[in-house]
Amino acid sequence: MKIFTKTWIFAFMAVFAFTLSSCDDDEEIARTLEGTWQGDMYVSAYYDNRYYDATRTEVCFLRDPYRYSEGTGYWVDYYNDRYWGGYNYVASHIEWQVSYGTIRIYFVEEDSYVDIYNYSLDYDYFTGYIDTYNGGRQKFNLRHISSPNWNSFDNWGYDYYDPYYYYYSNGTSMQRAKAKDGNGEKVQRVFRVKD
Repeated sequence: MKIFTKTWIFAFMAVFAFTLSSCDDDEEIARTLEGTWQGDMYVSAYYDNRYYDATRTEVCFLRDPYRYSEGTGYWVDYYNDRYWGGYNYVASHIEWQVSYGTIRIYFVEEDSYVDIYNYSLDYDYFTGYIDTYNGGRQKFNLRHISSPNWNSFDNWGYDYYDPYYYYYSNGTSMQRAKAKDGNGEKVQRVFRVKD
């Protein structure tokens, strides 16, 4: 009976240690991820039966102060020309979480998500592959361009973790960025493998 009890104790300790280690790793990834990143996500927009390729993407990750491995932010894809009602970008609020090393990004307005789990991340560069909800896989390359200014909460409104108070790095409001044409047709973000 003692051997059986000791086996259960060791098994419990191993699982508990793994869980703590995983939480610490996820928190470290989230801490490194926090800030604004810019580069190529190789994303397209689908509108009016046509694909448009983004020239660059900006993604901002802000950590929740009470849940250290998740948070909110925004994702903006920029295009060369002005298409949808005069805008040259498509933007979404995001909610993100790191779980066992996998980064899941949820697009609030689109009600869709992507997973990133084969990547390289340091304080300067974030590269790897993004897996989409529909089974696609696309490479990406981002560089770190800024970190949150914790001494200037006024820039983010009353509660800077409320995603509807976010502003882009150039100061324009997120609510202005919902890309629609005159008929209200919404532009769709598409991840597709480029030839």
